[in-house]
Amino acid sequence: MSDSLRDQLLGLGFKSAPANKPKLAGKPKQGGKPAKSGRSGGTFGRNSGKSGGTGGKPRSREDIDLAKAYAIRAQREKDERIAAEKAKQEEARKRREARARLAELIKGKSLNSDEADIARHFEYGGKIKRVYVTTEQLKALNAGELGLVQQDGRYLLVTAELLVQAEAIFPPAIALKVDPNAPAGDDPYSDPKYQVPDDLVW
Repeated sequence: MSDSLRDQLLGLGFKSAPANKPKLAGKPKQGGKPAKSGRSGGTFGRNSGKSGGTGGKPRSREDIDLAKAYAIRAQREKDERIAAEKAKQEEARKRREARARLAELIKGKSLNSDEADIARHFEYGGKIKRVYVTTEQLKALNAGELGLVQQDGRYLLVTAELLVQAEAIFPPAIALKVDPNAPAGDDPYSDPKYQVPDDLVW
């Protein structure tokens, strides 16, 4: 009975089956080797990544430090600009207030005359200017008894005392202040005979 069963099994092809099983079993082993290699490669990749990360940290710190330096410099420049602008605005405010005080000081005290017909030339702001005065005013102006104050583009004749007060309030407004003790050559325009062509006056 058993011989007949074995013959039937052999007849069905079970004879070659045991010989094929080791081959089938061996293929997964060969196929598994790349897995080890892959794991090894994965480990190498992770190690490589760590190495690369370590190498990038100094550059990152350097970039951060550089960015901080730029930010500090930019903030400092901004603060300087703001301070300069504030100083400029403060100076402009002081000038406005000084001009207002000066205008109040000389209000109604100008000695300019409608009858003045003598041109008195003088230098102011790097340019040659002129004001018309009478003969008496010219003598007083050249003697330092009178002076000129610039206000809103006009040159006003005022007394020497008022000129001193005006200079204390706003020095840039003093257009002409004659020192009677100074040599005549210091002010060539003091001579009434000295005339400047009109085309040189602006």
